Amino acid sequence: MFFHKDLTKEKWFSLDFFMQMANIGAEVGRAINWRKKDKSLSQSAIYRGLELLDLTIEDKKNKKKLKELCRLREIVSDYLCFDNIYKSTDTELNNYFILFGYASALKRYA
Repeated sequence: MFFHKDLTKEKWFSLDFFMQMANIGAEVGRAINWRKKDKSLSQSAIYRGLELLDLTIEDKKNKKKLKELCRLREIVSDYLCFDNIYKSTDTELNNYFILFGYASALKRYA
């Protein structure tokens, strides 16, 4: 781990899929929010989000979701780091991730 110095694979892998995705979404949201205000903070959030996404891809319990996770990594990277060839928007990415936050909260408080 490089950007989340206190996070271990074991700790990340112990989180359920919804919580993992909600945390990735928080970092992507930070990257989007800081993009026009502070490039450095935005870049740090991008790296943290991609690091968490890579760990989620590596997590064996997410094996059946591998295609979606890899495509998500491609879309997030394209949008935040490259030419946005998929024509993604802030709203689309935020809406995608917000659902995982809701699902995680429902599961936690059910």
